[in-house]
Amino acid sequence: MKHTWKALAKRFGPLEPSQLTAAHCRAHIEDRRKAGIKDGTIHTELGHLRMVLLWAEKQNLISKAPHVERPGKPAPKDAWLTREEVRALIDTAQAPHLKLAIRLMIATGARNEAALQLTWDRVDLERETVSLRDPLDTTRRKGRATVPVNASLKAALVEAKSAALTPYVIEWAGHPIKSIKKGLKAAARAIGRPDTSPHMLRHSVAVWLAEDGHSMDEIAQFLGHKNSRITASVYARFSPTHLRKLANSLDV
Repeated sequence: MKHTWKALAKRFGPLEPSQLTAAHCRAHIEDRRKAGIKDGTIHTELGHLRMVLLWAEKQNLISKAPHVERPGKPAPKDAWLTREEVRALIDTAQAPHLKLAIRLMIATGARNEAALQLTWDRVDLERETVSLRDPLDTTRRKGRATVPVNASLKAALVEAKSAALTPYVIEWAGHPIKSIKKGLKAAARAIGRPDTSPHMLRHSVAVWLAEDGHSMDEIAQFLGHKNSRITASVYARFSPTHLRKLANSLDV
């Protein structure tokens, strides 16, 4: 929110909520586009402004939240990695912590932040499970599941734990890791997939699970989605059985 306010403060800061108009929003959109900012980022910025104003209305701090006009939300990126590309990514990654992070995110479907915040007390190698939910985090966050550990991830975790210097699973030189984006980008460029991001790893997990015919309810639970209908709306088309019965009905 602090980062967002840097982009909004100059234009919106001096205004009373009742003074905010669509013209202010359009001027913000135009200026940000001229600065090379993509519509997705602008959509988020104005969405944060709208959220704060709606909160203020609910708290009776203002009489009514004004309408905040935003650019259309861009379609979600649809790229994913194949299993072969992920293997190449792991082989190409230079640092051990990056290799482990990729393995962890691919084997559990963890979001980037959840993977980097994972501590050893939530890794049960005996029961072969990982809890991605931090029990000390009382803030509301996107769903984080407890998931089983497969054989290749377990082997990597056992090796990493034997050399651990901190409570964090992903660490480097005795310090937790704040970001893997730079190292991941370098490895991704080396295998010819410069578009790779931490979120693409999670997206690839969901695509693979759907392609292998697992149910949307199971995939939703594995990914920590609260509603399997949202999972189905994005990933059902990758399932080999999706709409198959309907297609068979049209066989002439």
